[in-house]
Amino acid sequence: MNVIDLSHPISPKMPVYPGTEPPVFETGCSIDDMGFLEKKITLYSHTGTHVDAPAHLLKGAKTLDMLPFEHFFGNACLLKLADAKNKTIRLSQLEPHQDAIRKVEFLLIHTGWSRYWETEKYFSNYPVLSLEAAQWLCRFGLKGFGFDTISADEADAEDFPIHKVFLRNDTIIIENLANLDTLPFNQFLFSCFPLNFENADGSPVRAVAYMK
Repeated sequence: MNVIDLSHPISPKMPVYPGTEPPVFETGCSIDDMGFLEKKITLYSHTGTHVDAPAHLLKGAKTLDMLPFEHFFGNACLLKLADAKNKTIRLSQLEPHQDAIRKVEFLLIHTGWSRYWETEKYFSNYPVLSLEAAQWLCRFGLKGFGFDTISADEADAEDFPIHKVFLRNDTIIIENLANLDTLPFNQFLFSCFPLNFENADGSPVRAVAYMK
C-alpha cells in the first residue's frame, strides 16, 4: 500500500492564520540534565493542517470528541481545480463530478494554492467555494471537505458562511492540506484523525491518503 502524507510540518516558524500566535517549542527536559528528552509545545487548536469541529463556529454544536472515531476515516475523491482561472469555485465546476462524489465520504479539492505556503500570498485571494456550491455539496452527506488553503471562507469574511454551511451538517472541514499534487489517483482511502482533546473545537491532524 502506498501511503502519502498530506500534512504540513508543525514548527515555530511555520505560517499561521493572521492574528494567531505561532507554535512555541521549549525543551522541558534534556538528556544532559534529566537523562531524557521531553519538549513542551504550546499551539492553537487550528494550527497547520487541521480539522474544524462544528463547535468552532456554532454555539452548542458538536466538538471533535463528540463525533464517532470513524468520522475521520473513509473513501475520498480528489477534485483537481489547480488550473481554474476564477478564484470562486462554482457549482458548474462540481456538477460533472457528482457521480464520483456520491460514492465517497470525503471530498478534497486541489486548488494548487499550497505552492504559496510560507509566503504572504498564501493568506489572501485563495480559491473558495461559492455559497451555492457549498450548499449543493451538503446533499451528499459527506463526512468531510478538505482543501489546500488557509480557510474555507474568503480572508475578509466576517460571518464565515461557507464554514457554517458544512458545520451545521456535521461535515468537518480540513484546512491547509499539502501534497495533493502528488496523488496519482483521484479516489483513495483518507484519514484525518485529530488529537483526542476534550471539548475540541479543532485539532492539528496528520492527514494521510492510502492507495493500493
